[in-house]
Amino acid sequence: MSFTPIPPTIQTPSRRRLWWPLIILVTFLFGYVVARVDANINGVPGLINLSAWRTADTNEAKKRHLDPNLFWNVWDEIQAEYVDRDKLSNEALYYGAIKGMVDAVGDPYTNYFDPKVNAEFNQDLDGKFEGIGAELSTKNNQLIVVAPLPSSPAEKAGLRAGDAIVAIDSVATHEMELNAAVSKIRGPKGSTVTLTVIHLDTPGSEPVTLKIIRDTISYPTVTWKKLDNNIAYLQISSFNKEVEKKFLTALNEIIKQNPRGLIIDLRNNPGGFLDAAVTISSSWIDKGQVVVKEVFTDQGKNIDYNAQSAVRAPNVPTVILINEGSASASEIMAGALQDYGKATIVGSKSFGKGSVQNLLPFSDGSALKVTVAKWLTPKGLTIQGEGIQPDVIIERSTDTATTTDVQLQKAQEVIENKLQ
Repeated sequence: MSFTPIPPTIQTPSRRRLWWPLIILVTFLFGYVVARVDANINGVPGLINLSAWRTADTNEAKKRHLDPNLFWNVWDEIQAEYVDRDKLSNEALYYGAIKGMVDAVGDPYTNYFDPKVNAEFNQDLDGKFEGIGAELSTKNNQLIVVAPLPSSPAEKAGLRAGDAIVAIDSVATHEMELNAAVSKIRGPKGSTVTLTVIHLDTPGSEPVTLKIIRDTISYPTVTWKKLDNNIAYLQISSFNKEVEKKFLTALNEIIKQNPRGLIIDLRNNPGGFLDAAVTISSSWIDKGQVVVKEVFTDQGKNIDYNAQSAVRAPNVPTVILINEGSASASEIMAGALQDYGKATIVGSKSFGKGSVQNLLPFSDGSALKVTVAKWLTPKGLTIQGEGIQPDVIIERSTDTATTTDVQLQKAQEVIENKLQ
């Protein structure tokens, strides 16, 4: 993998009944869709009234109709008239039609994955893949680096959280669709991709070119070590499928050391599974207390996710480190521990990815990732677009000549001050 969309805070609902041939959906005009079950069967002629088209603005709008044959008329004309029709791929047209509908939603986190992309997406969540090792999202139609993974080719090449990617192999990325960027940057081990980036955290920065050699990316989800003065340092790099087990192992080892303080590093952690965030947060939050609120358009569907029984973290001064690369499940955990006063948050404001996606798999191996709700902290603070504001703000050093981690240094100072 090279760049991937932010792994969503995923819920996997019960699988819906699937029909084959799959009903083809396609977007046109204002993003509404028409469908026919099988391309080889002529649809019944006629018009379908859609109440969604009706508005109170004009009488003309009320007269609008959708013709269910329009999609197939376009399909047939392409097959008949396109100059290189011998090169047409029905599969590409088919998946492209579905993808067009999903893209018309206008939400960067609602995506359709064809079978190949879906397989890569699930591989990414497992924590091992080929590429450059970085997470990508979009803001204001611009590709943005959420976080380079620890010790990845991306990090070693100088890619930083918050960087804007303005070109991939000399192809401009303005308004480039997220999955298209993923495909261009993804590639086999040993191959090279050239990225033109702007370090947005450095005012007046000019574009720089980074040549990055792709590699197999396999990174430890949870690591820990003992710092000076018996302060434990626990780094969680992703809330993937293996994180709960690895976190529990690390926490039990830390407990045996009887530390004076604990630092949890969630910097450049792009998120992952909701259940993992709730389970890990439960080591600090009392059973039954709200970890995160799930808020739907239909308020009757709202859900509070409560802390569970868990191995309790040491009752010592605790600091959570975050930065602009901390997103999704990372923000859920940081926000919950901050609201309950279980940890002091140190660093820079987090990314602000506070929406939840359902991942709906289909029988052909494709999947729909769709935003269904937004997250609020226990006190009702919005994460989406706002992020988590640290209690102690300290930006990372942009001086490449220094190796001092000023944020980690401040976290240690905060703990020492609490122990006095």
